[in-house]
Amino acid sequence: MDDREHLKELLLERSVRLGDFTLSSGAKSPYYVDARRTTMTAEGQRLTGRIAYDLIDAADWDVTHVGGLTLGADPVTYAIAHHSTSRDRVLDGFTVRKEPKGHGTGQQIEGGLPEDARVVIVEDAVTSGGSAIRAIEAVRQHGATVAGVLCLVDREEGGRAKLQELGVPLLAAFTGPELLGAARAAAGA
Repeated sequence: MDDREHLKELLLERSVRLGDFTLSSGAKSPYYVDARRTTMTAEGQRLTGRIAYDLIDAADWDVTHVGGLTLGADPVTYAIAHHSTSRDRVLDGFTVRKEPKGHGTGQQIEGGLPEDARVVIVEDAVTSGGSAIRAIEAVRQHGATVAGVLCLVDREEGGRAKLQELGVPLLAAFTGPELLGAARAAAGA
């Protein structure tokens, strides 16, 4: 089994749930992907780092940093950054807070992101693109350049189009319909 299939298997076992769910976008869905149940495990970290790094490398975006809006992006960020230390290009991580800190330096971006950095915004899942867009806006306001967005799961519910309107391409390891179909098949539904 290759790494992508292994990660898909882990997502199906640990993260994909069938039922009636309300997403953070407010939309209703017959399935939910709680990717953190996979990305916060040792094996999930290893596979996520390798697969996501390879997607970024193949896109040839010439980036120096990866990061996104806390909390869903955090384990994906750390997996990629850690994996990058064994590869030709090291990618440092950063985290975008939902709001700037109300104390200390008042930062919204943690992790020492240089103003001239070229970055990939990462997400566990993209639905409407709202979290990625918030991260893009914060990173651009900081002075860094966003080369693209990478997510584990593109639910294919409008997020890609919204990102394209901002001139930001989206890469995904999996699609929501792909995982939903596999979950339904496994459940005999």
